[in-house]
Amino acid sequence: MVVSDEREVASQPQEALTMKSLLEAGVHFGHQTQRWHPRMKQYIFSQRNGIHIIDLQQSMSLLKRAQQFVSDVVAGGQSVLFVGTKRQAQDSVEQAARNCGMFFVKHRWLGGTLTNFPSIQGRIDYLVRLEERRAKGGFALLTKKEALKLEDEVQRLNRNFGGVKEMTTLPGALFVVDIGREKIAVAEGRRMGIPIVALVDTDGDPDLVDYPIAANDDAIRSISLVTARIAYAVTEGLRRRAELASAAQELEMAEEALETGEAVEEEEEGETLVEVDPEALARAMAGDSGSSPNPGNASQASSEGTA
Repeated sequence: MVVSDEREVASQPQEALTMKSLLEAGVHFGHQTQRWHPRMKQYIFSQRNGIHIIDLQQSMSLLKRAQQFVSDVVAGGQSVLFVGTKRQAQDSVEQAARNCGMFFVKHRWLGGTLTNFPSIQGRIDYLVRLEERRAKGGFALLTKKEALKLEDEVQRLNRNFGGVKEMTTLPGALFVVDIGREKIAVAEGRRMGIPIVALVDTDGDPDLVDYPIAANDDAIRSISLVTARIAYAVTEGLRRRAELASAAQELEMAEEALETGEAVEEEEEGETLVEVDPEALARAMAGDSGSSPNPGNASQASSEGTA
């Protein structure tokens, strides 16, 4: 039932964001009043039965602002890394990231994933080599114990690096679910200067991230709704990137065609100036020689007239 609900929310991200959808997803429920962070006061609407209620008007505007930023990042040619390792967020994060073709971490954030990226790339290369070896039948040549050991190694590496296996450069932005649980990821992102978009509940510090989204980070439907919206923003960014690339290609082709046309025109003008009809030139020369007076004939005619 949970999976079907997540798919329903993720499959309709293009619908207009409304207060009703946020209410139905439980985005407005915060933590208990004794577990709140003072810097979240501006996003808290009230409290009820010992639980803080988040202001959904602000949540809606914050989510739209975060979507615009994510779309701009992706349109500029960069990627987004989805991070959510808590049980409630794992499926939503993976599904949203796969739907929009981005990277994700859902099991465990390994220290140094961003700050020591070359070493992480080394482990990913090792995983790729093991998988290629298995695909070529290399494991069948080993003893059963050695083959099982390598299979376990492949599974372990895929669990840790499967979502970032194809990430060859640092992402342009992080999307984090529960900044308290993912504090190492947030710290690495801040250290590397990577903008962070995050779900921030009433017990979190919104100043730690660049684009906080005040929302319930414990309910599966709330996480699914916000994550699906961010994934849809990524899709919009990819569409804009494709349009920009197509427009740039058309402009380049038009410039090449213009340069080629100018070169052809210059070549034709040069040929027009150089081309001369040989017969017309011969006739002109013959006419000039026939019409020009002969000095010898002129002197003879003059002497005969005098005589």
